[in-house]
Amino acid sequence: MEQKFSILMSLYFKEKVEYARECFESLLNQTVPATEWIIVEDGPLTKELYDLLDEYQNKYPNLIIRVPLEKNVGLGLALREGILYCNYDLIARMDTDDIARKDRFKLQLNEFNKNPNLDICGSHILEFEGNIKNIVSKRNVPIDNKQIEKYQKRRDAFNHMTVMYKKKAVLKAGNYQSCLLMEDTLLWVNMIQSGAVCSNIDDYLVYARVGKDMYDRRGGWAYLKKYRIGRKRVFKTGYISNYDYLYTIVVQVIVSLIPRKLREFIFKTILHN
Repeated sequence: MEQKFSILMSLYFKEKVEYARECFESLLNQTVPATEWIIVEDGPLTKELYDLLDEYQNKYPNLIIRVPLEKNVGLGLALREGILYCNYDLIARMDTDDIARKDRFKLQLNEFNKNPNLDICGSHILEFEGNIKNIVSKRNVPIDNKQIEKYQKRRDAFNHMTVMYKKKAVLKAGNYQSCLLMEDTLLWVNMIQSGAVCSNIDDYLVYARVGKDMYDRRGGWAYLKKYRIGRKRVFKTGYISNYDYLYTIVVQVIVSLIPRKLREFIFKTILHN
């Protein structure tokens, strides 16, 4: 029997049309395609992005559900709204500038079929610049539930764009919340605390786009301030200790304030390797 599931994405005006098109095509070419795409329009978009959405909606009118928001609210609140429009309990997250491996959903659905109690399942990622043949780094994550619970205290145990989760488990944990830079971090913590059963597939199911802009965004006093505020919010959940909190802040101070070239080197060779 065909297993029905939703894909949840958010699109905002800075997204590049060619990146979004590559993403959409990777979703259409899945060995097990989704039943519906929920695309949240996070505030007004460019004409080119509207044209792209119109094109795909005209081609696949029974597939795409668009959720337009009047103003840009950020990823967390956009996804919070989009979750409510998903008609199926299984939801696959995807970022609109990344590319899914063609068997991604098949492998994740297999995991949920093997373990009916499973609530969230992600994977490792391969990070690329330009095209997926140019792999510059990777980010591995822990595999089983116990490892995930421990790892999440200091770093994200899931790659957000890879996860498939149950809608009821996300809502039980309070759904996405506004937490700048850490919408997903806070959700993972809340899901773990609410008893979610977690796993990651020991494979690379998504190609994640990176580049100079990403390493620029991760630096400077402004980013560090936002990071500290987000991390404080996670600390207040009671999931992490004072030591975990201080450790991550110290590491982030170093990473944020070093020169960009050195930051890029650390991400590629240490943090994402």
